[in-house]
Amino acid sequence: MFQLELPDRKPKTLAVKLSARAEKMVKKGHPWIFSNSIEKLNKEGMPGDIAIIYERKRNETIGVGLYDPNSPITIKMLHHRKGKKIDADFFLDRIQRAKAKRTELLETDTNAYRLLFGENDGFPGLIADIYVDVAVVKLYSQVWLPYLETILQQLIDVSEVETLVIRLSRKLQELPSFPIKDGQVVHGDLSDETIQFQEHGVNFSANLLKGHKTGYFLDHRHNRHKVGQLAEGKTVLDVFAYAGGFSVHALANGATEVTSVDISHHALEVAKQNVALNETSGVHKTVEGDAFHVLQQFIRDEVTFDIVVIDPPSFAKSQKEIMVAKKKYGQLAALGSRLVAEKGMLVLASCSSRVTAEQFFEVNAENLSKSGRSFERVNETFHDSDHPISFQEGAYLKCGYYKFLD
Repeated sequence: MFQLELPDRKPKTLAVKLSARAEKMVKKGHPWIFSNSIEKLNKEGMPGDIAIIYERKRNETIGVGLYDPNSPITIKMLHHRKGKKIDADFFLDRIQRAKAKRTELLETDTNAYRLLFGENDGFPGLIADIYVDVAVVKLYSQVWLPYLETILQQLIDVSEVETLVIRLSRKLQELPSFPIKDGQVVHGDLSDETIQFQEHGVNFSANLLKGHKTGYFLDHRHNRHKVGQLAEGKTVLDVFAYAGGFSVHALANGATEVTSVDISHHALEVAKQNVALNETSGVHKTVEGDAFHVLQQFIRDEVTFDIVVIDPPSFAKSQKEIMVAKKKYGQLAALGSRLVAEKGMLVLASCSSRVTAEQFFEVNAENLSKSGRSFERVNETFHDSDHPISFQEGAYLKCGYYKFLD
């Protein structure tokens, strides 16, 4: 049925007791248990073994997870509170519930979406994105190997796709004995690794075998759509444009001129290709270079835009980088404020999970206030509907819309 051979191993059941602090977190529904939180383990386990968490005092079951001895997050929680049988019915129920959450989105002119968002949909270390009739599953942990064939078939049945591709995290790619290759087509056929899809009626393409993540960044869809709705008759600057998400929506909705800035030549070429998939009348310009330097040059040239969108990659991949990240966000807010035309709009985004939304909006407000221009924050957005958040650390995306009054 599937074009892959997985090891035939039946998961064992482990009994686990945690530190008092970790036990409290499990009772609150947190999905991660770190190795240093495990106080008792009745036997050695392998990736994918079922870990039953017992309460310290009363010895009652308070949760069930998957054991991962090769990760600092040693137990990835599947179920909280009383015991639960982890079987095909369990996973099918989770997938069906996840699909139901996307119903409203799928009633729009959109045919690419995230069906499973890791921990937030009850599948820690597993992502599933749908592009038209192709499912792309990205694995971040070995714990799913014993259950993978069952879950893949259920994904095919629920999403009604014809083809399924598996992508691997860098860590899994580096394992010499891992039974799956990154980009492996395990069901159906993929005649072209680049697929065309729509989001709110706008055409895009994604390379499902070599593109970032599963091929495209779907989480910003609603913000791209919103910028498109604002763009008619406007000039737009799209900074850190990558494949041109904001640029394409703006042009497809009547922007007169859009400038896409990115350090990657390849990304800008993809942006041009995505623009070409749509009927547009506006001018599309691309500028290749470091965003900070490009923005400073625009300021020196006294260039302004009706809408400026600044959506950088994550600046804080660890706790120690938070201060530097906040400084960079502040610099971008300050630069952006000097590039927005009279009564224009500045859109500032962050995907750094370690910089909270409160911190990000505070940095923006502080630096925009120093610009000497009057402004108001007219909107705040977070994840699109196919990226639901179930725990604090799962939240990373935030976006502020700032309207200048002069």
